[in-house]
Amino acid sequence: MADLHYFAIDVSSPCNHVFSSPQWFTLKDTASGRVHLKLEWLSLQANADHLEQVLQRNRNISLLNKTTDPPSAAILTVYLDRAQELPMKKGNKEPNPMVQVSVQDTTKESRACYGTNNPQWQEAFSFFIQDPRKQDIDIQVKDDDRAVSLGTLSIPLSRLLSSAELTMDQWFQLDRSGPVSRIYIKAVLRVLLPNENASPSTLDSAVTDDKGLHDGGAVTDVGVQSRPLKSSPDSSFATEGVLRIHLVEAQDLIAKDCFMGGMIKGKSDPYVKTRVGGSTFQSRVVPENLNPTWNELYEVVLTQLPGQDVQFEVFDKDLDRDDFLGRLKISLSDVISSHYIDQWFSLSDVKSGRIHLVLEWLPRLSDAGCLDQVLSYQTQHSYQNRAVPSAALLFIYLESAHSLPLKKSGKEPKVGAELCLKGASYRTKVCDRAVSPRWEEAFHFLVHDPREDTLIIKLSHAWGLALGSLVLPVRELLSEPGLELDRWLPLDGALPASQVLLRATLKILGSTAVDCSWMQAEDGGSQGDGKPVISSKEMSAATIPELRQRVTPGQRAAELEGGQVKLTLRYSVEEKRLLVVVHACRHLPSSSKEAPDSCVSFILLPDKSKTTKRKTSIKKRDTNPEFNERFDFELSLEEAKSRRLDLEVKNSMTFMSREREVMGRVQIDLAQIDLKSGVTQWYNLTEVPN
Repeated sequence: MADLHYFAIDVSSPCNHVFSSPQWFTLKDTASGRVHLKLEWLSLQANADHLEQVLQRNRNISLLNKTTDPPSAAILTVYLDRAQELPMKKGNKEPNPMVQVSVQDTTKESRACYGTNNPQWQEAFSFFIQDPRKQDIDIQVKDDDRAVSLGTLSIPLSRLLSSAELTMDQWFQLDRSGPVSRIYIKAVLRVLLPNENASPSTLDSAVTDDKGLHDGGAVTDVGVQSRPLKSSPDSSFATEGVLRIHLVEAQDLIAKDCFMGGMIKGKSDPYVKTRVGGSTFQSRVVPENLNPTWNELYEVVLTQLPGQDVQFEVFDKDLDRDDFLGRLKISLSDVISSHYIDQWFSLSDVKSGRIHLVLEWLPRLSDAGCLDQVLSYQTQHSYQNRAVPSAALLFIYLESAHSLPLKKSGKEPKVGAELCLKGASYRTKVCDRAVSPRWEEAFHFLVHDPREDTLIIKLSHAWGLALGSLVLPVRELLSEPGLELDRWLPLDGALPASQVLLRATLKILGSTAVDCSWMQAEDGGSQGDGKPVISSKEMSAATIPELRQRVTPGQRAAELEGGQVKLTLRYSVEEKRLLVVVHACRHLPSSSKEAPDSCVSFILLPDKSKTTKRKTSIKKRDTNPEFNERFDFELSLEEAKSRRLDLEVKNSMTFMSREREVMGRVQIDLAQIDLKSGVTQWYNLTEVPN
């Protein structure tokens, strides 16, 4: 059956005439249609003084409307607290107790407490009562399979009518159970007294779960008009990004494990500590290896703040004190501006050693069209630390809650919210006593599969008594405009009017390895912003035509036909370092049947002591080798501009070979380059006579 249309009524005014007489209400969002209703506001009485009048009035209504069931005369709330010394199962095994609470034809179940005969449920259930003089509360304590009974209890509601304030709050001995088995229950009865002058706020102050009152149709949309329809987070909400770090390998590390007083050099047992944005990752130890391979993946959510660095430290694992093998610091702003870096970095403060890293600032997409490619990329890659690349980033802004249940004592709760997704969880602050608390807090979660992962929000009194929960499958956001949901959502296990106001924003995480070029990324990258990210496989073929090579005016050697080297030259003001990245060479000459074993060496002139001389690794038999190695020099900007880069591409020839050692050279005056902005381009190699 389809919903035909709806209407809403403001019940916030105690003088509203809809409480006293029948009236026609026009349906909204339809050409025609109306309904005829009479609404009554019922006050909750903590005594039975007017019970007889209420019962008689209800009988008259039943006769007048020709219905078999009269209206409810009271509302009952049963607070199920805990039990003690329940009997054990066969084989002296601990039971998994749960409780069935029944009143007439209505039965409600608690959750199961596993592996204990002293369970604590701390749950509340509400029932409409037609005649409390003739009805009972039936309690069945069972094992979670519902087959084994652990005890029973029956409480006539007539006992509540004779109790102070219609309330019983005590231990009850269980029947058909152990000799000392008992259960603690608080039962509260309230007589429903018609009162045309009662205010809707009366219900909020009552010690009860008002579920049945709303289900019965007495009121709808309570207080909606006075609450905001959407949340209002700070402008910085959902602005964080994700840095993906692939720790690949290292080479030429220092041997720290020595024997015979240092006369015999051994090896090292290296591992890496990675620090960024308050997060620390430590790799596994590779035993006895100076050229270790880790192949580990890390992801961290970061706010783009100036001056942040990604720091790497390499150590040799020892039984007493770990030895230092080198360090590296990379500016986060460099990674964000480059989007993707795949290269070798020389380690600082040591004689030798370099490390291979892949760093990527992931593009964020507000469209699910690329999700299949992203999930496919996950399945194609595996890492030693069993990390799975995240497919999305989920932001949650939890603003407030409304109309939460009171504690069983009748006091307002101190409400905190716990948010969980997979293995990650966060807690809000605990608000002072209120049934409509405000948190105004933001959280984020890395999501591996938006189609399978689920967010769970649990509300409780001081992290104890449950007040309601929300289950939000992340896949629901995939059908929302802009992958964003912002509204009030109902809570399970609470009052019908209990809700939370939140904003959930999902961002699909792109990658240079995923073809999403037809989509628009929010923060740059290859996903449609016109600034292509060059991956390691594309670097050898990439060119930037608008940048022209600058060479010294006195250079007279003829250009080597076709041979080129690709470099990045930039000065980092934050790190006070000159950065030289050797990306690749192409079209190198070969005078034999085999391609050359090529490497790149360079020096910053003038340098009499040759302290700035550097050399890349050797690429075997390749006329288009890729290096992607970075070299840092601690120089002031003025000193860097006074230097000249003298670079040679060499063939690592064997002894007695007739092939020339230097295959090409380029000299670059750094004073002619805008080092602060940096430049990445191909430089033509000139031939060097033998």
